[in-house]
Amino acid sequence: MNIVNYFIKQSDKIFQYTVNHISLILIGITCSLILWVSIGIAIRNHSRLANIVLGAGSFIMSVPSISLYGILMVIPGLGISRKSAVIGLVLYSMLPIIRNVYTALNSTDPAIIEAARGVGMTSKDVLWKIRLPMALPIIFAGVRVAVVMMVGVATLAVYIGEKNLGRLLTHGIERTYTEMIITGAIMVSLIAIVIDYIMGYIQERLVSPGLKNNV
Repeated sequence: MNIVNYFIKQSDKIFQYTVNHISLILIGITCSLILWVSIGIAIRNHSRLANIVLGAGSFIMSVPSISLYGILMVIPGLGISRKSAVIGLVLYSMLPIIRNVYTALNSTDPAIIEAARGVGMTSKDVLWKIRLPMALPIIFAGVRVAVVMMVGVATLAVYIGEKNLGRLLTHGIERTYTEMIITGAIMVSLIAIVIDYIMGYIQERLVSPGLKNNV
């Protein structure tokens, strides 16, 4: 077993698979942030609706990813495509993002909200100037969970046509090719670790020390 030689010989293919893997995750998390953060904000004052939405998110999370991709694959207009892969990632990120947005926005100290209203702030001002800034640590925690989870789920997108690092794992297992399996596992793990570190760095840069200490 010589993983180094395999990596050198297959470097072009590994690089292309890595680029495809990362691009899929970036598209998925971008769509997820736009969709789920917006919904989380919209349901913040509607507990019954929030329970329904969070229940739907929990149900989706309970569905095995390979089964979800199988369902998406047979839907007209989706099929074996990147569109199906992105939708799968977006659906799986629903619960951690919406739950953290909803929880964070509703955990603001009522005394702070009353003080803000006392100086003439509107509900919109309170949301954008008080609630969201104070909610950032919790929201970022949910996004980090979603992104790292996407790294793993994206590997199964090879079954619906994606050419990413999941191919090294699936093809390696099919052929009992140890070097291919280990290379794929190492690359996927590295991506997860690096992305988690980057997300942590962004959180440290965007959230003030005072707010982080209150979490």
